[in-house]
Amino acid sequence: MASDISSIFVITIFAISFLNLAPIHLVVLAKKPCQFPAIFNFGDSNSDTGGLSAAFGQAPPPNGISYFGSPAGRYCDGRLVIDFIAESLGLPYLSAFLDSVGSNFSHGANFATAASTIRPQNITLNRGGFSPISLNVQFYEFNDFHKRSQVVRKRGGVFETLMPKEEHFSSALYTFDIGQNDLTAGYFSNMSTDEVKAYVPDVLNQFQTIIQYIYSQGGRYFWIHNTGPVGCLPYIMDRIPVVASQIDEHGCATPFNDVAQFFNQGLKKAVERLRKDLVEAAITYVDVYSLKYSLISQGRKHGFKQPLRACCGHGGKYNYNKNMGCGAKVNKHGKEVLVGAACEDPSTYVNWDGIHFTQAANKYIFEGIVDGSFSDPPTPLNMACYKN
Repeated sequence: MASDISSIFVITIFAISFLNLAPIHLVVLAKKPCQFPAIFNFGDSNSDTGGLSAAFGQAPPPNGISYFGSPAGRYCDGRLVIDFIAESLGLPYLSAFLDSVGSNFSHGANFATAASTIRPQNITLNRGGFSPISLNVQFYEFNDFHKRSQVVRKRGGVFETLMPKEEHFSSALYTFDIGQNDLTAGYFSNMSTDEVKAYVPDVLNQFQTIIQYIYSQGGRYFWIHNTGPVGCLPYIMDRIPVVASQIDEHGCATPFNDVAQFFNQGLKKAVERLRKDLVEAAITYVDVYSLKYSLISQGRKHGFKQPLRACCGHGGKYNYNKNMGCGAKVNKHGKEVLVGAACEDPSTYVNWDGIHFTQAANKYIFEGIVDGSFSDPPTPLNMACYKN
């Protein structure tokens, strides 16, 4: 893709006349923006557009209220970062692979599911709160989709229009946003910070393996988000108490953020190794941690009145209750009453439900990463098909 989308422009610079210099002709090699025909996304709830909802029941109202008008498979009041990525590349929103109703995969597919981890968990979703659809399972789904979509496409008619072309798999953008739940899973199992750090290398090894598998199937362009400041999320601060000295000036729990940064340092090194091993791949590492922490620590500067408190929830310091979350209802006098209601204006909140960001925050994050300002190498999204 990158090899055939450059063009040469001749720029003529006329020197100032009193210097009596002849016109100078410079030949400049300019790269055209990448034309990604599809996106294949892997991740957790930060980028799930309907996977978990299709498998385990829809995210309830008021999810979706700020954009879709009703629940749309996202744990958010509206769009996610992956939605803004698709918009910017001129592509429709991604259909979840697991959603069989009304899906169109001609422009890619989303294998992310909320509560997913990189490393498989040994407890069920109902008991531990983590999805059985870990990253390796998401790859199995992708592998199956890659093969079967081409068989189905050959049937012609509507089947041909709903499936991606074979060549799209080698020219698509592969996006990743996963790892947060691998860290919280350890803490929820009563592990110490040192114990959580001890298994991070194994998590990252499994992540590298999946990238290598996708590369072996023709994937060449990878856009990889690191993990965010989990110590600033209500569902962590509410469930795992820390002492006052472990709370930073912005109200975040430093031990959990330190672990996230430890993970990110390892992820960046893993990406560097992948670049050496996968010689034809263009891999962009995106530091969403720094952008998210900046948003939370300086939220009011950017128009967010509530950087930590959840918009949608019920009770407590952060308007978060793990037993009565966003959209929760209780029975009073024989009638269902909504107690997990949304705030009046979600656009003034960073956090939606104690776990996930609002559409407004997601838009802010996207606008921060799209130009490459938080990327290594500093590659804009629409240039992510070029190796640096």
